[in-house]
Amino acid sequence: MAKPKLALIPAAQGTKLYSVLPSDGTGDFTFTRGSVGTRINAQGLIENVASGQSRLDYPLIDGVQKGCPHHILEPARTNLIPYSEDFSQSAWQKYRSSILSNNAISPDGTLNADKLVDNLDNNTHAIEENISGLINGSNYTYSVFVKAAEIKQIGVLGSNPNQGTVFDLEKGIVLGSILSTPNSSKIEYYGNGWYRCIIVGTLNNASSKFGLYLYKDEVNIYTGNGTDGLYIWGAMLEEGSFPTSYIPNYGNAAGVTRSAETATGAGNSTTFNDSEGVLMLETKLLTELGNDSMISLSSVSDDEVRFRFYTSGVVLVKVGNAQPSYDYLFTDNTKLLIKWGNGSFNLFVNGFNVLTSTYSIAPSGINQLNFSHYNYTSYPFYGNVKQLQYFNSALDSQQLEQLTSWQSFRDMADGQLYTIE
Repeated sequence: MAKPKLALIPAAQGTKLYSVLPSDGTGDFTFTRGSVGTRINAQGLIENVASGQSRLDYPLIDGVQKGCPHHILEPARTNLIPYSEDFSQSAWQKYRSSILSNNAISPDGTLNADKLVDNLDNNTHAIEENISGLINGSNYTYSVFVKAAEIKQIGVLGSNPNQGTVFDLEKGIVLGSILSTPNSSKIEYYGNGWYRCIIVGTLNNASSKFGLYLYKDEVNIYTGNGTDGLYIWGAMLEEGSFPTSYIPNYGNAAGVTRSAETATGAGNSTTFNDSEGVLMLETKLLTELGNDSMISLSSVSDDEVRFRFYTSGVVLVKVGNAQPSYDYLFTDNTKLLIKWGNGSFNLFVNGFNVLTSTYSIAPSGINQLNFSHYNYTSYPFYGNVKQLQYFNSALDSQQLEQLTSWQSFRDMADGQLYTIE
């Protein structure tokens, strides 16, 4: 197979996204994020990454770090929960419950997780925080890290009207809804018994509660003993319809914001070939439906070749003056590529040629590769980037299938974050 002209294989953090080809640095992407962010490190722990530094995130499979790292590119988000790790604060109202501070090792590897404990009453046992100044009609995502102790189930309640979900921390499953059903719910395993429990709801008010309720055998009214409970850490409320990486908030009532990330400007006019080529990407988007984002081979005035991921689960492929679309849900890691030349082009997804089309006006003046529109500011790409390759010649069908297929069952399992026993 021909050697790629530009190749991004995530291997290092820094002020750029560093490409392995070309070796002179002209293929590096200019990176920006104006705040601290967090990532999962090679030990499987959540840690801070300094402002302006790219984030190399390591995938967790069944709570264990496995596989190659990827770059994270995320939109700006604000954690609106003051005291996201200190549940003893008065902002968290206690209802027939108490908090034992710094009682367990948290997902960041330190002794800073609290324990939520019931009392002796025959009633609900919970804590809640009320948040105002929200946007009526908007979607919000509620998440918290939870670990079972004597209590194995938790109810996460939010939104208005009251929408919530009960999670089983032994089985790692969603059990059912509380009062009314959220837009979506999911549970993700982070290792050492810790799960991130997530619900998404739509507000019908400008305020919301964030409630954590102890459950026994799927019932939240029971007689407590004053000692039983579970561990909690890292509560987060963010505007948006999907969760992003954890943002600590140590008491800021206005919220703590992680800035948006951009990666732009790789290559130059000598890197690219207008008449033919291949652009290949391996990614997992932040949502299965996409988020109206782009990856583009651009000139000074337009995108000449690009992927555009719409929120409706559609990939719009542009080559020159042609822009056909393909329906696809990005539920897992996906390999896809565009190959163009001689007035026609193909879209390959996970080893299959899923779209063939033609163009009458060819790409012209390509001089950069961006995780965005050509102007750097519109349609920034948000997702995990496992690899990106550009070839300045059109490869044959066998090579295209090889680039986008899972070479073996183990390769597929690793890429899709499954475990082979």
